[in-house]
Amino acid sequence: MSAGLFGLLDDVAAIARLAAASIDDVGAAAGRATTKAAGVVVDDTAVTPQYVHGVAADRELPMIKRIAIGSIRNKLLLILPVALLLSEFADFLLTPILMLGGAYLCFEGAEKIWGKIRGHDAHATPVVESGPEAEKTMVSGAIRTDLILSAEIMVISLNEVADEGFWSRAAILVVVAIAITAVVYGVVALIVKMDDIGLRLAQRSSAFSQKVGRGLVAGMPKLLAVISLVGTVAMLWVGGHIELVGLDELGWHAPYELVHHLEQDVHAATGALGGVLGWLTNTACSAVFGLALGAVVVAVLHVLPFGKKDEHATAH
Repeated sequence: MSAGLFGLLDDVAAIARLAAASIDDVGAAAGRATTKAAGVVVDDTAVTPQYVHGVAADRELPMIKRIAIGSIRNKLLLILPVALLLSEFADFLLTPILMLGGAYLCFEGAEKIWGKIRGHDAHATPVVESGPEAEKTMVSGAIRTDLILSAEIMVISLNEVADEGFWSRAAILVVVAIAITAVVYGVVALIVKMDDIGLRLAQRSSAFSQKVGRGLVAGMPKLLAVISLVGTVAMLWVGGHIELVGLDELGWHAPYELVHHLEQDVHAATGALGGVLGWLTNTACSAVFGLALGAVVVAVLHVLPFGKKDEHATAH
């Protein structure tokens, strides 16, 4: 009887260890997938605060909450099932879909740079209106933008775990969806409330608190500018890398091989710093490729005559 009990306990312990290992594997795979999607995550974090800019302070967090709920619905109810079905029954479509998303990232990054050159921002904050309908419109717009960015995040993540089993892929993508949504909108909430926190600190009697508060208020525009810059670079880097790898997988090996060989040469020539400098070389080349591709798309849409006609038609 006791032997049977100990045997059962051993079996339970083995199952527990297996479950723990599986959880660790899912967590590790989710971490790798999230890292690959970092460029899109940064852009998502940089874009979202603009939708609540100028809104009454007491409505900022409720709006961010609604956007976050819409984002998790986008990921779990729309994108995840479609991505899993494609990976299971039509995985040959994943690379072209990923490249379409990569091209969109390149376009977004190049358009932001073009906007700076022309003296206006493609994502400039619109005139803020008040009232429930205006708030609903802004939240809907943010959720639509999030749908595009979330789709790219999930497809990038799926591509990183394509060799896993179906249920493992599903579990990993659920972890990625929840973790990224929590991080992005947690950071967004902190960013949009930072000036309020600064104002409250500035009103305290402590000289140190006042100094910190004034610093937070003064630093907000600089922080948003840095986030926007990092987001732009990240989009070009991630988008360019997706395109290079995709072209290689589709049979055109020259561009990726050129970048890869250059990375290896830098790695071999720089000793102890070879790993870092090699990665930076790959990143820089990917960003340049992404900028070139994005510039072509921007030219088609905004510079060439038929692109200008489309803009004028939209304006009217």
